[in-house]
Amino acid sequence: MNNNTLKFDTHNDIEETARQQKFMEKAKAYVEELTCKLGRKPTYCVTTFGCQMNARDSEKLAGILNYIGYEKREEEQADFVIYNTCTVRDNANQRVYGRLGFLHSLKKKNPDMKIALCGCMMQEQSVIDKIRQSYRFVDLIFGTHNIYKFAELLCATFENQGMVIDIWEETTKIVETLPLDRKYPFKSGTNIMFGCNNFCSYCIVPYVRGRERSRAPEEILTEIEGLVADGVSEIMLLGQNVNSYGANLEEPISFAELLRKVEQIEGLHRIRFMTSHPKDLSDELIQVMKESKKVCRHLHLPVQSGSNKILEAMNRRYTKESYLALAEKIRREIPDMAITTDIIVGFPGETLEDVEDTIDVVRRVGYENAFTFIYSKRTGTPAAAMDNQVPEDLVSKHFDMVLSAVQETAKAQVKKMQGRIEEVLVEEMNEKDPSLVTGRMSNNTLVHFPGDAGMIGTYKMVSLDECHGFYYLGHEV
Repeated sequence: MNNNTLKFDTHNDIEETARQQKFMEKAKAYVEELTCKLGRKPTYCVTTFGCQMNARDSEKLAGILNYIGYEKREEEQADFVIYNTCTVRDNANQRVYGRLGFLHSLKKKNPDMKIALCGCMMQEQSVIDKIRQSYRFVDLIFGTHNIYKFAELLCATFENQGMVIDIWEETTKIVETLPLDRKYPFKSGTNIMFGCNNFCSYCIVPYVRGRERSRAPEEILTEIEGLVADGVSEIMLLGQNVNSYGANLEEPISFAELLRKVEQIEGLHRIRFMTSHPKDLSDELIQVMKESKKVCRHLHLPVQSGSNKILEAMNRRYTKESYLALAEKIRREIPDMAITTDIIVGFPGETLEDVEDTIDVVRRVGYENAFTFIYSKRTGTPAAAMDNQVPEDLVSKHFDMVLSAVQETAKAQVKKMQGRIEEVLVEEMNEKDPSLVTGRMSNNTLVHFPGDAGMIGTYKMVSLDECHGFYYLGHEV
């Protein structure tokens, strides 16, 4: 597999959508039979591991299941359980294997139960081999490229006794116009592209998500307009690297140009996006963010390491100096922009000096938050074959050093807003205190303040009274 640019069919496949609609009707008949047999509506549970794109895929699965007659429940004691898997880190794989043992015990008690596995983890042949050998009770396995075929595959599980497996190495199809069950009525993700061409040496994503393919801008705009008409006020534009959006379209368009078009949609209040690769973040995009009244003041800009030696080994294609210059430009042009990041500690060959370089970047950029991970060896990636793997005890020590620096700088950054009045989108009741609601500011910082369920989905002006590290307590004004 290489990363040369390919041209993809980017129009919504109308014929395939119609074809899948027929399978949904067929599946509905099977579910009606099951309903008669059980004397109740069969239930389902979709559990999502991984990123926002996986979460969006899970909403598609849930939408189809709702349509064909299943009833949603949060617990895994259901008639149909789906794990939408992630494989970015090995511990994500191990969590799935661990949960499968539990599902097996449930299936022994419920002979009508079906178990499905999908997502990135299923794109690895070693995983398929292991499931075939050790988890033969699984009914359905499919990957990242054929989510839209779910109804068709579900029909196959009703028609066949054995395990149904459908894994594609690649696809040129984009089929997005199928039922959807959104987690929130007032905010939603929208896929603008799929796949990744960057081939960072530690990352399995290009191998399991495939090559970059962008959706046509008119399809994206139509989808968002429909979501806004349905009550959505905040959109998250999703892609593995949104900054390279549009490069493989027949009529290329930049991500900055797409943002301008999205901003013109009436009734849309907020626009978020992720993830941005530093090497592709243009001056044009900075200018669009600066001028926009809808693009949120939050930019996730993964650095991964502050060491030029490690960045080169990671194949990140930028340097510490160029990253710092970019962050400084963003801070200068958009002073209220919150910058968050991803950091990997323990990449092969990393020394104390390299870790100190990373800490230097953390302190100089002043991240509002950082997701800090210990390097996870992923079979099939170049980094997994590198000789100089770092001992676990040393990785742990270095991780604690980086985490401490992240927490120190993030708390200082977030605290700068104390005493200000900011707009907050109320998302839910507070999990720990029923007298409080929880919402997010434009810069993605959480705020808890007194309120009730009637506020959910609305925007409130809130005084930021008390900073508690990464979140605020406040009151409505």
